[in-house]
Amino acid sequence: MPYWRLSSYYLFYFASLGALVPYWGLYLQDAGFDPLAIGGLMAILTGTKIVAPFIWGHIVDHRGHRLQVVRLGSLLAVLGFATLYVTDGFWGMALTLLLFSFFWNASLPQMEALTFNHLRGRSTQYARVRIWGSVGFILVVVALGAALERGTLSQVPVWVLLLTVGICVTTFLVPDSAPEHDGLSPVSLCARLRQPSVLAFLGACFLMQASHGIYYAFYSIHLESAGYLSVAIGHLWALGVIAEVLIFLVMHRLLERFGARRVLLWSLALGGVRWILIGFCVDRPAVLFAAQWLHAATFGTFHVSAIHLVHHVFPGRTQGRGQALYNSVSFGAGGAVGNLIGGLLWTDAGASFTFGMAAILAVSGWFVAWRWMRGELYRH
Repeated sequence: MPYWRLSSYYLFYFASLGALVPYWGLYLQDAGFDPLAIGGLMAILTGTKIVAPFIWGHIVDHRGHRLQVVRLGSLLAVLGFATLYVTDGFWGMALTLLLFSFFWNASLPQMEALTFNHLRGRSTQYARVRIWGSVGFILVVVALGAALERGTLSQVPVWVLLLTVGICVTTFLVPDSAPEHDGLSPVSLCARLRQPSVLAFLGACFLMQASHGIYYAFYSIHLESAGYLSVAIGHLWALGVIAEVLIFLVMHRLLERFGARRVLLWSLALGGVRWILIGFCVDRPAVLFAAQWLHAATFGTFHVSAIHLVHHVFPGRTQGRGQALYNSVSFGAGGAVGNLIGGLLWTDAGASFTFGMAAILAVSGWFVAWRWMRGELYRH
């Protein structure tokens, strides 16, 4: 397995996320956009995940050439983001984010499938590769937070552009790998999607990421309005990802001992707890500190168990579309809905109510998974 070459892609991809997620909302606010506009623009970043991954996944599953799709998407993402320097205003920003995120979001699901192809029968070891994405996120979120203490928010797009170039370069270092065949009869995507347990799984992922959409768009703004400095905001973001890194180190043991379904349920339940703590205890740094440690569950264990289940639920030639569907429904539709809910509620309802809504979304996801995610598909 080309461990370091695969890991380098994740490092740069999630490093770019470390510049976007904590600081892009602040950059937009500094550029003069109001909360509703910020929510709408952030929704574009996540909303393209609804369409882009599935379109590219469909192409890959029917025509092959998975790695070429990853490389092309990464190159076009660089060019799309570069249009920021020739556009202006809300619609110009919307166009830049649309072009950038359409191609940026297209490559990750196919890289996930490619990684599992290289892992073969060692799918529980996925976290050992994915951990470097978290390392990249931490390095950038801390470094950029420190840089913003000395400079202006106008440097945020420069960081994003350079890191996107890094993603593009790493895609040309990764070797291709054919899908693993298990010897079973082919399974169609439509047949899988007719199963209530599969729909429940996707529904739970949607609800969890909708709750995160509020967090990603407004957590930094929430902290800044409560008086936290940029460096403190960066450290709190980094703390959450440090917790994620630590859980990745033992994730293969958790999956082997408890199974992915049970880990997923615990993650959803702890998501409800985390959003309540953030929404109602922003004036208590110790509580926020504890809430960020829960990122180990709300993202770390949730994502790894979900991606593990996707690999088993969508085998063979449905693999690319399965990974794309997971990204589209959860990070795409779920994230966009969460961004928009946050934008609509933030000004009039306030931070506590908005994060309370995030808690309701996560707990609803727990109920859906507990009630309907059953059967042989989830005994992994």
